Amino acid sequence: MSPVQPPALVLVTGANGYVASWVVHNLLHKGFSVRATVRSHGKGKHFAEEGSWSKPFFDDGKLEVVVVEDITKEGAFDDAVKGVDAIEHTASPVTLNADDPQELIVPAVNGTLNVLKSALKIGSIKRVVITGSCASIVEILPQPKVFNESDWDEQAIREVNEMGRGARPMLKYRASKTLAEKAAWDWYKEHKSKIDWDLVVLNPPYVFGPTIQAVSTPKDLGASMLDLHNTIFVPGYKSKEGLYASSSYVDVRDLGEAHVRALLRDEAGGERIIISSVDVAHSLEPNPIPSHPDLHKGFPYETEKPVYMIRYDGTKAGKLLHMGSWEAPEGVSDWYRLKGKEEITRDVLADCERRGW
Repeated sequence: MSPVQPPALVLVTGANGYVASWVVHNLLHKGFSVRATVRSHGKGKHFAEEGSWSKPFFDDGKLEVVVVEDITKEGAFDDAVKGVDAIEHTASPVTLNADDPQELIVPAVNGTLNVLKSALKIGSIKRVVITGSCASIVEILPQPKVFNESDWDEQAIREVNEMGRGARPMLKYRASKTLAEKAAWDWYKEHKSKIDWDLVVLNPPYVFGPTIQAVSTPKDLGASMLDLHNTIFVPGYKSKEGLYASSSYVDVRDLGEAHVRALLRDEAGGERIIISSVDVAHSLEPNPIPSHPDLHKGFPYETEKPVYMIRYDGTKAGKLLHMGSWEAPEGVSDWYRLKGKEEITRDVLADCERRGW
């Protein structure tokens, strides 16, 4: 399958979200045109507001905003996909407050399948990229493990099937992501002979970094960023075990870059790819958030190196997308170095300071 090149028109679903905003940002700055879907006119108005980073692109016609009120309805994306060259599907619920697991599973699965079904009807599409999650890969095990793209989170599906509403909140979310990705790959394999495009799923773990979507308070942040905000600013928010559970994360700006590379690089087609980088805040100098001089210090006096229970193998992203947290391999000229935890933390704190948080 030929890669998708600028100035191709790319549909981005759920475009007002945390990750999606950076996907839109990176696509536009790489020369693509973007059709952004939102659930209401109000959720998309910030793209055209004076002073927003996106307004020049909106004024130039490189960015258009369309409303898709309910992604679970059959044919929801039929109009939105007309004339596009590729799709970046990011719209999916992220919450730990659902009572019934189906509150998460139905929109995650049906929203994904509706995008694929609409893409089936359009002859111009070359690639569909889905924002998955390491939630569909990881399982909580009694021993440490490095997970890769061959792993699936069957644990969450089992618990939801057995316990329903009584399942743990995080496992309800993990089950929704796992079932949505499984449904996407099953549909793709079933219809592969009828389509002229291929599928890519990008699976990030925790996603951190500065926010460019419309938010007014920390409570408006996405799940990962709210978790990081509370971990830094709220002493005792996480136990030592909670802090050591995983060492894996990715910067939201890097994830936005991965979405662009998933279009540009032919090798990514038909692949499932983990995007991951492998007590920072209080030690940064100069302090990027002077209004909060006494940040939570975590457990700085531990003498033993922590054993991280969950890690992810980023080899595939390095091979296919030329992205990784290590130095560029010999002969690779377009290598993209993923940001480290110090840079991410500094930029997050500076963003919070700018917003008065």
